[in-house]
Amino acid sequence: MTLAVRYLSARTLDTAPAATAPPGPGEVELAPAYVGICGTDLHIFHGDMDARVHTPAVLGHEMSGLVTQVGPDVEGWAPGDAVTVMPLRWDDTCPACRAGHQHICQHLDFIGIDSPGAMQQRWTVPASTLIRLPDTLPLDRAALVEPTAVAVHDVGRAQVREGEKVVVVGGGPVGVLIALVARAAGADVRVVELSAHRRLLAQELGLTVWNPADDDVPKLVGAWTGDAGADVAFEVSGAAGGVDTAVDVLGVRGRLCLVAIHPRPREVNLHRFFWRELTLIGARLYDRSDFEKAVALVADGTVPAERLISKVVPLTQAPAAFEALESGGDVMKILVDCTDDAQEAAV
Repeated sequence: MTLAVRYLSARTLDTAPAATAPPGPGEVELAPAYVGICGTDLHIFHGDMDARVHTPAVLGHEMSGLVTQVGPDVEGWAPGDAVTVMPLRWDDTCPACRAGHQHICQHLDFIGIDSPGAMQQRWTVPASTLIRLPDTLPLDRAALVEPTAVAVHDVGRAQVREGEKVVVVGGGPVGVLIALVARAAGADVRVVELSAHRRLLAQELGLTVWNPADDDVPKLVGAWTGDAGADVAFEVSGAAGGVDTAVDVLGVRGRLCLVAIHPRPREVNLHRFFWRELTLIGARLYDRSDFEKAVALVADGTVPAERLISKVVPLTQAPAAFEALESGGDVMKILVDCTDDAQEAAV
């Protein structure tokens, strides 16, 4: 038996033994090393996704680890291979899949939400979801490949080009990653963030950051762009005020890329969309090419993943880590360490 972190009900997690079985045809068993806790995991923790999540549910989809067993008919993988997982399983038959958009399959199984995730000591997944990691990439840093793939996809969806002026509204982990990926694409980037801790971290990474509580962000953008406005804005805050800011900073024919999950409808200044011929772009998840680019960006240090890791906790302390993230404060990304065999005796 191995241990797993399970969601039971709103604000209730536990660590409990989980049964394992040998991988079947086309499957691979992994030993997760590190698993990141993300905003979606917090939505689950709050009970916001109970209509979708079947309890008890093993959480986690930002991960790195090692192959431990290979099932029948699996080629190209062997025990000891370092991997991350693109946690998507699609049906290949729905209209979205037939149009080539498998990552937003209309019957998508997002592994770690719709089916068991990585926050356990052994995890069986389809071999088709594996992404190879360089042997030189530390596994704690590799756990940030998945959110980096989100950022790569977002920047690609917004079609960010060299020399463009980009505003990222929200300086949490994904916002900072978007800013870093956009900067690597040659854009001139500004980040808008309320948290002093997150502003400081972004500044230490060489990003220019504005505090919307003290700064007139649209006025600053006007001065920065010669009153032209930004070419692209990313809404990553999930707040109504963030939506307003993202719309207000855009210039003529600017593109607003919606990244954050807004669980309820928001009022939007549609007159500004009309007046400036703005474009709204949705961005969700990623595809394999996004993941492969993300691996390269983390491996070569373009994305300094180690700077975004605030804390690493053992699997048995994961429930407390969710509460720490919920409270905000001086926390960016918390990783759960699934590797310590001694944890089983502590439960």
